Amino acid sequence: MTAASTQRRKLGRTGPEVSPIALGCMGMSGMYGATDDAESLATIHAAIDAGVTVLDTGDFYGMGANEMLIGRALRLLRDKVVLSVKFGAQRGPNGAWLGFDSRPVAVKTALAYSLKRLGVEHIDIYRPSRLDPNVPIEETIGAIAEMVKAGYVRHIGLSEVGPETIRRAAAVHPISDLQIEYALVSRAPEAKIFPVLEELGIGATTYGALSRGLLSGSQPAVSGDFRANLPRFTGNNLTKNQQLVEKLKEIAAGKGITQVQLAIAWVLAKGSFIVPVVGARTRSQLAECLGALAVEFSADEITAIEAVLPADAVAGSRYDERQMKMLDSEK
Repeated sequence: MTAASTQRRKLGRTGPEVSPIALGCMGMSGMYGATDDAESLATIHAAIDAGVTVLDTGDFYGMGANEMLIGRALRLLRDKVVLSVKFGAQRGPNGAWLGFDSRPVAVKTALAYSLKRLGVEHIDIYRPSRLDPNVPIEETIGAIAEMVKAGYVRHIGLSEVGPETIRRAAAVHPISDLQIEYALVSRAPEAKIFPVLEELGIGATTYGALSRGLLSGSQPAVSGDFRANLPRFTGNNLTKNQQLVEKLKEIAAGKGITQVQLAIAWVLAKGSFIVPVVGARTRSQLAECLGALAVEFSADEITAIEAVLPADAVAGSRYDERQMKMLDSEK
């Protein structure tokens, strides 16, 4: 037995019981530079062997390539995983981001294509990737609810939305979890969003525990890496943030772990309703991330870590100005 297979967490009152860490597959199909399908498949299989049950993807990751990759990985293994799929982001042939479409007809069309690419009969958690400003959330959730009733979806999730939208969505259909960025250096959800989740019995699948590799010391690739344009990875911001990483390394070394493990273990320690989604692209990265499950912090240690890396210590926002304005979770 592994820690991932024994330390189960439940996604809200109505969601599935899952491993305490989920595998985010976005980076296996671009976004962070060159990819290696063979290593990606091996990493997915290693995660499943280690007891990881949640695979997270989006139909717009690699223009559907990520779903097809996962489909290849899950032949004969479908019953071992919970598939979490985001939809709605619109992209052009050149990869440009064109907005979001969460109309009921778009919900059902996107679902049909995802089922085909993944090679499955149902998706376990289906969620709009962002709030569509032109479509009431009730209409979007209502359409997914129809797909739940039809057997094509098991649970409904949300992504990057704020308290009001969460309440409106939950009034239409039970919500299993909210996917949102949360890390030592991205702690905004603590103020208003997490209290609503706990009140309504909704879980959180949080991404960005390493702030897209910032806390691990990762640098953007020469080409094809969207981080090159993110505020935290550019100019003086990056120089200042690298100083934070050094502090994190010192704390981790004092506990005999890596800063990656410290960052993930901190998220795990912040609430049993939280399941961090780690974007490991290789088996070695996965092994390091799963090592966080063996880390325990006392209340005093948590306080000390947060004193060294306070919530406002990071330089730069998590997305650029245009993208931040589009996030319902930031309103």
